[in-house]
Amino acid sequence: MSAKPLTPNPQPLTAIILAGGKSSRMGQPKALLPFGGEPLIVHNVRALHRHFTEIVVVTASNQALPSLPVTLVQDEVAYQGPVGGILYGLRAASQEVCFITSCDAPFLNLSLITYLVSLITEHDVIVPYWEDRLQPLHAVYRRSVAPLLQDQLQRGELRPVFLYKKVRTYEVPAADIRRFDPEGLSFRNLNSPEDYQAALALWQQRQREISCVIELFGIARLKAKAARIPLILAPGATISDALGALADTAPALVNTVIAPDRHSLTAGFSCNLNGTQFLSNDFRTELHTGDSLLILSSDAGG
Repeated sequence: MSAKPLTPNPQPLTAIILAGGKSSRMGQPKALLPFGGEPLIVHNVRALHRHFTEIVVVTASNQALPSLPVTLVQDEVAYQGPVGGILYGLRAASQEVCFITSCDAPFLNLSLITYLVSLITEHDVIVPYWEDRLQPLHAVYRRSVAPLLQDQLQRGELRPVFLYKKVRTYEVPAADIRRFDPEGLSFRNLNSPEDYQAALALWQQRQREISCVIELFGIARLKAKAARIPLILAPGATISDALGALADTAPALVNTVIAPDRHSLTAGFSCNLNGTQFLSNDFRTELHTGDSLLILSSDAGG
């Protein structure tokens, strides 16, 4: 199945973070775990604020949290599982389209989230399918499904998947997800102290790596079926290395946009760094975190 295209979604959006779980395996509240120099819930709110006009955090009764620029709502009935948290979050949301995540997902990928939201136009739920199972706590829901979730709670159906056959649901295949999040870190949760320590180590490693974005235009965008592709590169990586990583992520570009050597561009395409500097055939320029590479036809690039 081919990926659906990435299209802009200008409508206001709500992000809902579920933070009211028991944290029994962790042994301490997950939302307050130190991560990147701040509580994990602050880490996630900070990331989501870059994209969402509203953030709702669903908590357990009397749950302690730091001060946050969010709408706080408590579970009406404690520990009803994710269905309860999703329901209460949707009820508190002011926007129709809502992205749902949990407080223990430290590797949120805004490019993937943007893609998921872009698919909601003709659906009620957009849910990723990763590692042979659906990911209901990294999914997009319309607020209009709330009454059906209420009915589920009354029947004791505490798993979100019971909803999916009743509404217009699109299951996003793993192949599409890999274009934005090759390792599936978006779905990595912290369920135990071992998970937490491993995530801290990975975060520290990622801080040393280079995070950049390739933006595609014209034929390149059509062939890759994506407008933006995020990349994580080793320290000291060059534009040549980025093109090699792009070839691995979007192989349809090889031989048409990316040259057969996988480290340069074919005739007719050019590369621009951060919208200011066009590069010719020398791709040895080093990249830095936050850089953006634009790939477009030479005619379009002037």
